[in-house]
Amino acid sequence: MYSLLDPSRFVVFITGATSGFGAAAARRYVAAGGKVIATGRREDRLVQLRDELGAENCHIIALDVRDRHQMEAAIAAIPAPFDAINIVLANAGLALGIGPAAEASLDDWQTMIDTNVSGLVYTVRLLLPGLIARGGGHVVTLGSVAGEFAYPGASVYAASKAFVKHFALAIRSDLQGKNVRVTDIEPGLTETEFSVVRFNGDETKANNVYSGTKPMTAEDIAESIFWATSLPEHVNVNKIQLMATTQAIGAFDIHREK
Repeated sequence: MYSLLDPSRFVVFITGATSGFGAAAARRYVAAGGKVIATGRREDRLVQLRDELGAENCHIIALDVRDRHQMEAAIAAIPAPFDAINIVLANAGLALGIGPAAEASLDDWQTMIDTNVSGLVYTVRLLLPGLIARGGGHVVTLGSVAGEFAYPGASVYAASKAFVKHFALAIRSDLQGKNVRVTDIEPGLTETEFSVVRFNGDETKANNVYSGTKPMTAEDIAESIFWATSLPEHVNVNKIQLMATTQAIGAFDIHREK
């Protein structure tokens, strides 16, 4: 029977586990006695994570969440005991560029849609039947404060995270009576590789995002994920929205003629 009251029962499938929130979550669950299936595109980083956590605790799969057929084959081939998944952490996602909509790269937009929307949908849809068949579980999606508070230069990124938020709410309704919980995690300013990726490897621009602030860390977000999934089965946290203390919601952007 499904139970997460004993943390050693955690068996967690994580996308985007090569860095940031995904890697931090893998460490947090293993530290609690759980097992993780760590997935991502960078196999060398997955190997490092497995070596750190131990092959008995961490099974790795190099894959691209945007490739549905690759996802199907990888999930079907997960060996025991890692196949007894009861938590799905659909974490893989990214932002690319910060330019205005009329100048943004369509290739960047497509990559964000394919990863943040399609990849997340594939992950959740392919793993849900197993959760239900095993008596229940927990789906955790990675959204963003951008899904609620749009800002300049984030048109498609913000839209993709708004999709994540409403997708999580909708499947929560679909899963009534199935003993499957759903939580959307919506972080704000957090220092990971996120900005380095967004600025195409320009570390100076990435560092400027956090200059003079005290951003959250990947470990902060991982702890929030762990907390939501470790509550008693009858408690569902619909969403957790987090911001660094140094971040808040600003005034409306009003254009004025000069």
